[in-house]
Amino acid sequence: MNIEEIWEKALKHTEIIRPRVKPLDTYKTTHLPYIFLAESSINLGDCVVRKGEILVEKPTLLLPPGSPQLDGFDFRDASQQQEEMITNFFLVRGIEFPSLKYNNKTYSLDIFEGKLSRAIEKYTQELQKEENVTSGLIIGPEDCWQFSILIFICTQIVRSADNDIKSFRNRWNR
Repeated sequence: MNIEEIWEKALKHTEIIRPRVKPLDTYKTTHLPYIFLAESSINLGDCVVRKGEILVEKPTLLLPPGSPQLDGFDFRDASQQQEEMITNFFLVRGIEFPSLKYNNKTYSLDIFEGKLSRAIEKYTQELQKEENVTSGLIIGPEDCWQFSILIFICTQIVRSADNDIKSFRNRWNR
């Protein structure tokens, strides 16, 4: 599958089950924990559970020169040329990442023995029980998890944009 097909697959099949409730931080790096669930392509009937965290640098209104820094996303054959191709792929489609720096840290990769619907139920209840307002719960295809996580980041940025602009204006007016 080429990058275009992987992207289209992620767009079509990524679903944010539970977004982060707490907005992203305006003036400092945000720690954005997530749980990503996918049907396993190896153990049919089971799910892959990827727990991690993305460090999202503080937003900027004037974007720095250069290209997005996508660290820790493990794109296959992530040579310098491959990373530039992925960056160009997004830019050509008009996708810009406001802070330009995202660092993904995967903490665990496990198998949930059971169907995706049961995994969704389990992790939703777990997050609710913990009253966790900082973590997101995402489902998507196993083979394009990186794009699903990037889609999640973009939705969180869009949700926080109004707050960020108000915060910048309030700080400027002081």
